[in-house]
Amino acid sequence: MHHHHHHAPGTGTHNRAFAIGVTLNLGFVVVELVYGLLVGSLALIADAWHNLSDVLGLLLAWGAAWLAGRPPTPRRSYGYRRATILASLFSAMLLLSALGAIALEAVERFRQPAPIQGEVVIWVALVGVVINTATALMFLRGQKADLNIRGAFLHMAADAAVSLGVVAAGGVILATGWLWVDPALSLVIVVVIFFSTWGLLRESLALALDAVPAHIDPDRVAAYLEGLPEVTGIHDLHIWAMSTTEVALTVHLTVRRCPDSDAFLQQLSHVLAERFGIRHATIQIERDHPRNCALAAPGSL
Repeated sequence: MHHHHHHAPGTGTHNRAFAIGVTLNLGFVVVELVYGLLVGSLALIADAWHNLSDVLGLLLAWGAAWLAGRPPTPRRSYGYRRATILASLFSAMLLLSALGAIALEAVERFRQPAPIQGEVVIWVALVGVVINTATALMFLRGQKADLNIRGAFLHMAADAAVSLGVVAAGGVILATGWLWVDPALSLVIVVVIFFSTWGLLRESLALALDAVPAHIDPDRVAAYLEGLPEVTGIHDLHIWAMSTTEVALTVHLTVRRCPDSDAFLQQLSHVLAERFGIRHATIQIERDHPRNCALAAPGSL
């Protein structure tokens, strides 16, 4: 049996982005609350509480990234890496809840139109666009390879889009008096963000249930292993996510003869890491027919 492990870069590299994002957004929450109370805008006060929930989302992702970097223990042999998967799942659920609240408010405004309460609301929303866009950009690169970071990115991108919608709708309403523009634009934004959030929810839920990560084709992995000259068959192949950045594999390989050294296993682990992104491989070598292995499925070659 061979156990091969590479330490993949974790979300800890985004500590600075998390710190800046949390600080900026907490400051913006305070600004929104203060101006909302000064001008008597329920919209600003409500958006402040919504932004506070996004700060909590950032803290959740940051905490998961920190936990993922904690060393393993005898009781938790994989450490706390899975916390990043759970954080991305909770982030998706928070986002969907926020979108639902925005949609309900938009529908209510269709029934009872309410004017944008002064230019102050537009200016404050414009500040929100700048802050949330800047925060989202700090997570732009990492979100492609890490669901936990993608959750943080989507929270900030969604807030930036909503704030931009307030600015655009406010300008149109002040110029034309068309009150329906505000809820209509809000619903469009909700629909656009929903599709990205739904993808995040599906993928994070799949990883939480130990599905093969979406970027890995298990058939290609199996074909590669079966095509090795030394291998006569494979069985008990499992591929799953240890975290939002690390993938693990276990497999039993039936070989014609046992290797004399670890060179075969080292080369195999290197290819799995470089070609498929699987950096935590545990490979069991067997010489007997797979039917002698208790974990072999019926009909294994």
